[in-house]
Amino acid sequence: MENTKQIQIIVLAAVVLVIGFLLFKPVKGLVNEDEKTAAAATSSQGAAAAAQFNLSSVSEAAKKGLNPAIVNEISDLEANANKADGAEKVKIYQQIADKWNDVEKSVPQAYLYEEMAKLEPRFEYWLKSGDNFRKGYTNLQDTTLATALNLKAIEVYQKAVDLNGASLDAKTGLGAAMVTGTNNPMAGIAILREVVQADPKNLEANKTLGLFSLQSRQFDRAIDRFKIVIEQKPDAESYFYLATGYENIGMKNEAIAAFQKSKEMAADPSLSQFIDRRIQELSK
Repeated sequence: MENTKQIQIIVLAAVVLVIGFLLFKPVKGLVNEDEKTAAAATSSQGAAAAAQFNLSSVSEAAKKGLNPAIVNEISDLEANANKADGAEKVKIYQQIADKWNDVEKSVPQAYLYEEMAKLEPRFEYWLKSGDNFRKGYTNLQDTTLATALNLKAIEVYQKAVDLNGASLDAKTGLGAAMVTGTNNPMAGIAILREVVQADPKNLEANKTLGLFSLQSRQFDRAIDRFKIVIEQKPDAESYFYLATGYENIGMKNEAIAAFQKSKEMAADPSLSQFIDRRIQELSK
């Protein structure tokens, strides 16, 4: 429980830092021709960024700061994996992935599941790879790595969808990754809308659509999406976004109530101060 609350505080801190940027940033895919040219260059840079990282490099980076005993266990397993082939290699990769999961390191897990899927093309490996790539780039401050992980998420989620086109989890992951990682977010939005048509309460699809609605200043739609999210999984981040939607359409009382819930659930002094300032402004 304590670990979950710490993660929630970190996530909400990122929300507070980027919320203004989110609301005033141009939505990729809804830009003019000059911006499209610049976006194309950005896409090429993203592909170049993705090429900078691989299983070995992210593993070494993830080991920094870990308990030496855990590092030694992972390194020993990696050495065994390098000497193995086929099913035996996949088995060892799974053991390594489990070790990374124990210390909540999603990025090396993502690359491991991708390698496992290349050896044994199973839907669940592609899906786990995508989920971990997406978890890895969410709220990541290293923009180069975040871009690379976002592109990898699109790549592996597409492999999952190719194997099981009926999977709403795979479609949701693909749609969400396309919204944040391509110059045509509407293609991702279309996939997410397919998901909510099939499953109106889908948590991740509604959350991503809600964020896109905030970014495109469709605040009424954002409010509707985050209400659905909160009905199922109330958290400080979602209440913060809900409050932001209310604030931007002038529903001050509702915004104050949602900000209060966000403050209560985050239970972090610095964030409380920020939210108190927002409430004070809304109370005038």
